[in-house]
Amino acid sequence: MREILPALSGWYAAGEPFGLATVVAVSRSAPREPGAAMAVGPDDAVVGSVSGGCVEGEVFELAREVVASGRARLETFGYSDADAFAVGLTCGGEITVLVRAVDPARDAVLGEVADAVAAHEPVIVATVTDGPAPRGATLAVRPDRTVGTLGTAGLDAAVTADARGGLALGATGLRHYGPRGQRREDSVTVFLHSFAPPPRMLVFGAIDYAAAVAGIGAFLGYRVTVCDARPVFATPRRFPDGVEVVVDWPHRYLRGTDTDARTVICVLTHDPKFDVPLLEEALRRPAAYIGAMGSRRTHEDRHRRLTEAGLTTPELSRLRSPIGLDLGARTPEEVAVSVAAEIIAQRWNGTGAPLSSTTGTIHGERPQN
Repeated sequence: MREILPALSGWYAAGEPFGLATVVAVSRSAPREPGAAMAVGPDDAVVGSVSGGCVEGEVFELAREVVASGRARLETFGYSDADAFAVGLTCGGEITVLVRAVDPARDAVLGEVADAVAAHEPVIVATVTDGPAPRGATLAVRPDRTVGTLGTAGLDAAVTADARGGLALGATGLRHYGPRGQRREDSVTVFLHSFAPPPRMLVFGAIDYAAAVAGIGAFLGYRVTVCDARPVFATPRRFPDGVEVVVDWPHRYLRGTDTDARTVICVLTHDPKFDVPLLEEALRRPAAYIGAMGSRRTHEDRHRRLTEAGLTTPELSRLRSPIGLDLGARTPEEVAVSVAAEIIAQRWNGTGAPLSSTTGTIHGERPQN
């Protein structure tokens, strides 16, 4: 839902009710993950997607119905062999969608979510999907407060405890409780939707390739920072809107910057005086991906220097160098696609091979190496 939040916030601020459909469960080769959302607002305006186009028409009608009735609906969509053109998923998977009405006059949760996301602070939205509790009831859980209710104080307390335990992990999924929050019962199903702060992408080296990588990083949902020690190159006008630009020595900036297991680090300086001390720092700290640009010769020289600096074989094995997948890329934009493809492949344990040459699931979880 994060990507459609600006539109929802606009409707919310204007006092306009709207229907919000959220994927709460998937099975097999479903096209969207839990948390994917679509909304129908004033004048039948539509934002977002729950299935990539397969069932959006049906969800559109459901959203209009729940706004008119005020009653939330839970629907499951799957593939029908009997009639492939009926409403369903042609990919063969199954999704369960909760559709509820959001009325700004009575629902304070969306405003709380928008405030947290704007401040890059974690928040989890808990929504009742089924059972003897009000379907569609919501509770926003932040580290220091909650807004809304799921119907009973006991259920609110149990869900709040679980949500706060998952804030740092960014966990999204279904949980089960009794109507008063009993742990040993499962009559009430609650969807916990995490809005963790976006992961960071740190791009070092303010060159044309950096501008392209920064742009695709922002497109993928990263909070992007570009850093270079040369003020003549590290200027905001050379980079996409919303990208932070920092003038500092790369290794010094990284040393004073927090990273975590979701952080992406792209070293595009390909100059030993910048990238060797920078990679010494990067390879010894948490990060999801660390890639460095350069030729084969540059890579060999860099590897030798890093070994001499004391980095171990396991530390050096984290480095993706030369950066990117072999797409035959030439232009900065093509190289950015190559880098993004490698980041995505590493995140989801993809092979990088053409799908036409592979078998098995496309969207599902893959076994880790």
